[in-house]
Amino acid sequence: MGPFSHRDFRLLFSAQIVALLGTGLTTVALGLLAYDIAGSSAAVVLGTALTIKMVLYVVIAPIAAAYVDRLPRRAFLVSLDILRAAIVLALPFVTQVWQIYLLIGALQAASAAFTPTFQAVIPDIITDERQYTTALSASQVAYTMESLASPVVAALALLVIEFNVLFLGTAAGFVISAALVLRAAVPDARRAATAGGPAERILAGARIFTSTPSLRGVLAVNFAVAATGSIVVVNTVNYVRDRLGGTESDVAWMLAASGGGTLVMALAVPRLLDRFTERTVMLTGAALLTAAAIGAVAMASADRTSWAVTATVWLASGAGSAMAITPTGKVLRAAAAPSEVAAVFAAQFSLSHLAWLLAYPISGWGANRFGLVPAWALLALIAGAGAVLAPLLWRRTPPTVAGDDTAAGTAPNPLEPGSPAWRHTAAAGGTLTECQCTCTQAA
Repeated sequence: MGPFSHRDFRLLFSAQIVALLGTGLTTVALGLLAYDIAGSSAAVVLGTALTIKMVLYVVIAPIAAAYVDRLPRRAFLVSLDILRAAIVLALPFVTQVWQIYLLIGALQAASAAFTPTFQAVIPDIITDERQYTTALSASQVAYTMESLASPVVAALALLVIEFNVLFLGTAAGFVISAALVLRAAVPDARRAATAGGPAERILAGARIFTSTPSLRGVLAVNFAVAATGSIVVVNTVNYVRDRLGGTESDVAWMLAASGGGTLVMALAVPRLLDRFTERTVMLTGAALLTAAAIGAVAMASADRTSWAVTATVWLASGAGSAMAITPTGKVLRAAAAPSEVAAVFAAQFSLSHLAWLLAYPISGWGANRFGLVPAWALLALIAGAGAVLAPLLWRRTPPTVAGDDTAAGTAPNPLEPGSPAWRHTAAAGGTLTECQCTCTQAA
């Protein structure tokens, strides 16, 4: 079971899952609340709220990661959950747009501090290096897959309840998360933080990204994911309600179509990785995302709207996201030495949100000011740029051994994970499999 054999990690991981589900329900309910208050300007309201979220994630998450070793971490995690529950309970009572911005800002500030704190606890619970990197990957996958589960749960709930009730479910999720954290033994920091001042620690992961070809490619793929994903997240409410004439439940089901694409492809990715490299799968995902964005532009330009076409484009967007994101954890682990793993994951967390910070205002403010077609065309251009730049930045090189990949179905590798001294080299005419390759030490 790897890291899941540890009771405390199971409890904390469950707390993260429940909190992420609550956050996703809030995103769906927030879109419907924005439409209820602002009508045709809902995309502007939602785009602004999500832009605020991204600003806070980009700014607060690395700061929290730099200082979290000085805090009583269990008390801090529980306090963040309780604060988020209280904020969400206030959202159904807002009547003005500025109140949405204020509450969402406070909510996302707490969420931005939660994830790096959670990740900082993991190495003090799981001391085995390979299990630690697997735990980090599991945390990232959970964060990514939240976009699948939340719309489906919201769609089912909206069949029988009003959207405001979703906020109650979100608050309950945060309370359950706090209870799970309380049950876990969450130690305070056992070792000093990485050498250097806060600014150096904050920028450590970013420096690794800029100096590593594979991570530069991941950064370009992040922009393709954000550009196409923002169309789905921000504009689905207005498109379904105004262009398709759908209901609140239809909004959630259309979001669930994107989530369904994510689920199907996420289940297929492990088998794809048995035949293709992470690079190939991720770059194909970026290309599919670009195609989905172009399809959205063509769809918005057409005289007639279609539920089937919209669902297909949204499905392709979700599938492309799964291909682009699911292998990311393995790429990060392979590119980083053991002492750099946490910094690299933290950098991916912030830099991926930086991409969303660019995309959200375009899909919200841009769509409202200039229309869907120009805004979506610009986002398709950004997605295409990411898809084109990724293979140029991420050149084909022999992959670095990444350590234990038991979760993916391969045998553990005895070499030091991420060590730059060791490379896999395929036998002539062979492929990178256990019986067809040799490990040689680089000069």
